[in-house]
Amino acid sequence: MSTNDPAFWILVVIAASFAVIAVAMVVIMNVARRAVASVRRLEERAEPLFARVQMLGEQVQQITAQVAEMSAHLSTATMHFSETAALIKDEVRDLKEIVGRSAEMARDKVEMISRSIDQTHHQVATTTVFVQTKLVEPAREIAAIMAGIRRGLEVLIAPAPKPVNQTYADDEMFIG
Repeated sequence: MSTNDPAFWILVVIAASFAVIAVAMVVIMNVARRAVASVRRLEERAEPLFARVQMLGEQVQQITAQVAEMSAHLSTATMHFSETAALIKDEVRDLKEIVGRSAEMARDKVEMISRSIDQTHHQVATTTVFVQTKLVEPAREIAAIMAGIRRGLEVLIAPAPKPVNQTYADDEMFIG
């Protein structure tokens, strides 16, 4: 057959088509293998969905043997992935809500504790000022008055001093 013959070019196009189909099958097989790996990772993360993912894994393994059924299995895998993504989104939304409420409650409690500390500090300061002005200062004044009264009584009750020209027996023994 010569290259000028149209049948030759038809055979070349058919051969190239078979080569493209073979490459596409290899690519599809690689995609299927990647899908199997993704399913295994998802299986580790989502224990409640383990049974579904295991079934999907078996289906993905069958895809490598049955290329003709591959589109149905891939659509099943996509459905499971979207269900899993929806479940994960719901869980994340619930967790965000819980964390938000917890943070708000924590802020409220910190605010309440701060107010309590401020109020306690104010009460302690007020009590200290009250004790200082109502108890300590009057007690000092009374103590000073009592000391003055005691000194005054000591002066009034003390024996009369001896005349200067009289010697004391104790003074004679003093050597100074």
